[in-house]
Amino acid sequence: MSTTQADLPTALRPRLLGRAVVNTVVGISVLYTLLPALWLLLAAMKNRDALSRSDVLSLGGYSFVQNLGDLFRIDGGLYGRWYINSLLYAVLGAAISALVSVACGYAFDKYQFRHKEKLFGLVLAAVMVPQTVLALPLYLMASGTGLVNTFWSVFIPVLFNPFGVYLGRIFSQGYVPDEVLAAARVDGAGELAMYVRVALPMLGPGLVTVFLFQLTAIWNNFFLPMVMLSDHNLYPVSLGLYIWNSSATVSPEYYPVVIMGSLLAVLPLIVAFVLLQRFWRSGLTAGAVK
Repeated sequence: MSTTQADLPTALRPRLLGRAVVNTVVGISVLYTLLPALWLLLAAMKNRDALSRSDVLSLGGYSFVQNLGDLFRIDGGLYGRWYINSLLYAVLGAAISALVSVACGYAFDKYQFRHKEKLFGLVLAAVMVPQTVLALPLYLMASGTGLVNTFWSVFIPVLFNPFGVYLGRIFSQGYVPDEVLAAARVDGAGELAMYVRVALPMLGPGLVTVFLFQLTAIWNNFFLPMVMLSDHNLYPVSLGLYIWNSSATVSPEYYPVVIMGSLLAVLPLIVAFVLLQRFWRSGLTAGAVK
């Protein structure tokens, strides 16, 4: 039986109801995500008195410029040093980690060697190990090599990312056709030249994806620097703001700068995702195999 015009609203009712439910869930999720960020933005504009009264939504008590100046003046401008440290740890570490991870994933995908799948199984097992579990062994290793309380004690461990290796293999399977590599070998390209000139440009979306994941993880890294570092000049932003927030209970002047520092700490991740999302989504090998 065909649906008549009179029955059409009844037939569409479940679809409209389902769409309304989906839109409601999406709206709640967006509010859940944006409200803390909105509170942080408003709180960063308030002075200490307004914050102490939890008067964030009022029209008075604005002190954005003063809070920003105090952030880079307090404790001899230590926040600026922390920010540079975080950029070095996160941006440089994520870039190197992405290159290493994608290269390893490419090797797991394109080359045959003994116990390949068993080794890849170990990589997958390492993905499930929490980073906090590795903090003590990494500290003991750094202590044995004299790297504790140095830049390298935090920087070296973040260069190796098992999940990035897994993603690298997935992207290699999807973005680097075996036919293209076979054609490159016929043209006389060596394995290293073939990877750098042929495969690596195709793996651009994979590199950006691994970079963004690792950038977020390193930027928010807290436990490893807390275990490894005692020199305040080597702290990343996450650990430095934690120390200041702990001091705010006895020194209230730290409270506004902690909020302002938290607001600035979010900006690099937002900028990275906005600038790199077009590379992340692009399919660079479209039409590579005809």
